[in-house]
Amino acid sequence: MRIRILVTGGTFDKEYDELTGRLYFLETHVPEMLRRGRARLDLEIETVMMIDSLDMNDEGRARIVQQCRDTVEHAVIVTHGTDTMVETAAALAQARLSGKTIVLTGAMVPYAFGSSDGLFNLGSALSFVQVLPSGVYIAMNGQHFPWNACRKNRQTGVFERTNPPEGGDRGKDKYEF
Repeated sequence: MRIRILVTGGTFDKEYDELTGRLYFLETHVPEMLRRGRARLDLEIETVMMIDSLDMNDEGRARIVQQCRDTVEHAVIVTHGTDTMVETAAALAQARLSGKTIVLTGAMVPYAFGSSDGLFNLGSALSFVQVLPSGVYIAMNGQHFPWNACRKNRQTGVFERTNPPEGGDRGKDKYEF
């Protein structure tokens, strides 16, 4: 099984400028993470964009949806910032990309800091994308969640399960790609 990893930036890939104290993007850390994690999978990595998820908009989501639609792989991981990960997952679910398992993952602490949860979350996403049925999921903190049954708890800094909305998909008419 070949797995496509779509990189979009987020805290996962931020660097720290010691002179200014600012976080910025240079290039993705995903290949290094896979080497350090000793991944032995058939992987294809593609950088779609490198942005903070707070800067993610409908145009960016449309690009991610299109990349997922166009990829031949049925297993897709999207690295994404945690602040708007659920919104992008909703856009992917609304696109109804049948036959694909799409797992979004990210990090609360930049990988470059060394104490990041990113390596663990990427490893979890790689496992989940191989065994979950088709659909859209979020993998954080060693757990997987259906896209419409989780949220980022900003008080505790972890993702947690919520009840799926009554009557179907959250944000049903918002994303038309």
